Amino acid sequence: MSIENLKNSLPEYAKDQKLNIGTLTRSTELSEQQLWGTLVASAAATRNDTVFSEISEEAKEHLSEEAYEAALGAATVMAMNNVAYRAKGWLGDDYTQVKFGLRMNIISKPGVEKVDFELWSLAVSTINGCEHCAVAHANTVREAGLTKEQVWESVKVAGVVQALAQAIQIEAAR
Repeated sequence: MSIENLKNSLPEYAKDQKLNIGTLTRSTELSEQQLWGTLVASAAATRNDTVFSEISEEAKEHLSEEAYEAALGAATVMAMNNVAYRAKGWLGDDYTQVKFGLRMNIISKPGVEKVDFELWSLAVSTINGCEHCAVAHANTVREAGLTKEQVWESVKVAGVVQALAQAIQIEAAR
């Protein structure tokens, strides 16, 4: 199981994504842990079993068990937070001061460098379409020293992984 398997399963109309994922997996913009954690967290966020299993198997060759688990933690805590923060925004000013009231301890103790966890949270938040969370995580990683190019690299990874999931889903439904 691997990203190569994903690439080989893509139809002709998704050729750009085949090329994009090949380029991104060779990226030098992010550290190995940042890149592969972003891939795992993004794959989990797509909710596509094939994309998740293929990326996860290869990622385990590049990530420690702690980093792999933290990437999954980023995907799951952002699944919750992205819904809640978007809803707070939609519901208006009356809800800005309402206590959040949900546990998210992993954000303060992710088991990896905080900047990496925040980068993975950014990628997931972009897939989930939460502007508030994406901006907050981008600001956090920039304050921690990452460049705008590194931030954008994680967004590109998220976008391409989401596109892979869509192509795989289209083909499964055909």
